[in-house]
Amino acid sequence: MNSDSNNKTAVIGFLGTTLDNGFNDKRWQRWRPTVSLGLHDELLVDELHILYSKRDKRLFKIIKDDMAKVSPNTTVIGHHVALISPWDFADVYAELYDFAAGFDFQDSTDYLLHLTTGTHVAQICWFLLVEAGFIPADLIQTSPCPRPDQADPQGRYQVIDLDVSRYDGLRARFEAEKQQHWQTLQANLVTQNAAYQKLISDIEKVATRSTAPILLMGATGAGKSQLAGQIYALKKAKANSTQGKNTLEKFVEVNCATLRGDTAMSVLFGHVKGAFTGAATSRDGLLKSADGGLLFLDEIGELGLDEQAMLLTALEEQRFYPLGSDAPISVSFQLMAGTNKDLRQAVANGEFRADLFARLNTWTFFLPSLKDRLEDLPANIDYELARLGSEQQHYRFAPEARQRYESFAMSQDATWQGNFRDLTASMIRLTTLAESKVIRNDDVQAEIDRLTHLWELPDSLSGSNSLINDNKGNKNSPSDNNPDTSLDSETVEQGSHNILRRYLDEDMLTTIDPFDVVQLAYVIEICINHKNQAAAGRYLYANSRDKLKSPNDSDRLRKYLMKFGLRFDGLK
Repeated sequence: MNSDSNNKTAVIGFLGTTLDNGFNDKRWQRWRPTVSLGLHDELLVDELHILYSKRDKRLFKIIKDDMAKVSPNTTVIGHHVALISPWDFADVYAELYDFAAGFDFQDSTDYLLHLTTGTHVAQICWFLLVEAGFIPADLIQTSPCPRPDQADPQGRYQVIDLDVSRYDGLRARFEAEKQQHWQTLQANLVTQNAAYQKLISDIEKVATRSTAPILLMGATGAGKSQLAGQIYALKKAKANSTQGKNTLEKFVEVNCATLRGDTAMSVLFGHVKGAFTGAATSRDGLLKSADGGLLFLDEIGELGLDEQAMLLTALEEQRFYPLGSDAPISVSFQLMAGTNKDLRQAVANGEFRADLFARLNTWTFFLPSLKDRLEDLPANIDYELARLGSEQQHYRFAPEARQRYESFAMSQDATWQGNFRDLTASMIRLTTLAESKVIRNDDVQAEIDRLTHLWELPDSLSGSNSLINDNKGNKNSPSDNNPDTSLDSETVEQGSHNILRRYLDEDMLTTIDPFDVVQLAYVIEICINHKNQAAAGRYLYANSRDKLKSPNDSDRLRKYLMKFGLRFDGLK
């Protein structure tokens, strides 16, 4: 343990309900892990923090009194914890995370985390919290004398510094167990932002303890869709661990901004054969598909009022009527919704039903934009470099180039209008255009120029939905009847060019006709706003699909993009 000789030493650990147990004088004849911490002359413990439940109050008092006898200078401090199940990973991690978040760690104190006591689950959670930096401590393990025939209350101890390479095996073991048994939102979170840490902690508690709808509000690109997928994985793991079987069967996601006109009802609620012109076959709809699972409605603020009314009925009565059907369909699903609109204002404007908002508003969380989490930008840059690289191709910045990029990224000039989508696109460009695996100053300057130019565009063209206009009466939509708000052809073409410059070089752009420029930019925007190629294809070819003998929307989209040397995955 690296420590300042003037620092105090504090140990944190659970009360060992089995190993520490003992109420008569015979307890002094055997090894007890917590008491053994005070029996080593070379280990001077100034503070001993013991976590215990209220039902173990008597045992805690005995341990505290015994520590006073063997180590009078050690101050013993008890902390009540309420673990619903000490073998439930999500519950234990959430409780220990809250403990760590509320603990007053002092720079003048060296901390040791006692791994010997507590359940196996608690040991893994302690390890994760230390490795992630939430607890500034080394680990300490105590153990009895190797010869069981010798009564040795002192035993042995070992301090583990996770920065030392010889403990890589221990780290690998804990990581493997974590992947096998458990996942949490916080375990996958890399952030230095205290407010965001608290937000994720609250979301995690709600996700594991409640089946009420969850509403995620935040700007486009703030990570709502990604977080929704992580919440589903956490809820599914929780359901499996408590029920012994898969009780959250599927995750169904749809971007409501892509649901237009008469097709919106059919996509969500399904229809029977002959329900309307062109309904040659029946369709289940997404609500039926989500039965027994979780339905994520992204950009729910774009739903029409009729669809909102049917969704509310489905939520409250757990049944709905497909288009053209007199027979209701019963469903049971958990709902999560996302929006970049302020639904409170939408309700006031009559654009969103007050009763549906009240139903959604049980758990509402506001996700911060990238500009509100700039301290997390370096870690996200590292994440993108690792994601875009491979075992053979490791991207990195030259030191001065990294400093230059981060200085710009955290400055007032960087508006990050597209939030993390802008950052992802920026890193794709940097790694693609760099002459080698090293990103240098010239590469960074060119990217800064691109970002600056992009963010100087009008808001209607710089966002991720720049060319996807709302056909439902959105006040910000261009209108043929209102020439003051419509976009002229030159502006549309310029905006399309700026979008294509993210993915095509100037030589390629000069070969594309103006018609194809606008069409390709629109297709790219659709691809960006859909989870996979099949979903984007279904939206783009919604009206012509039924006219083909064997429609394959995904393949049609793939071939279209190939004409311009593009791939769907490369647009994300």
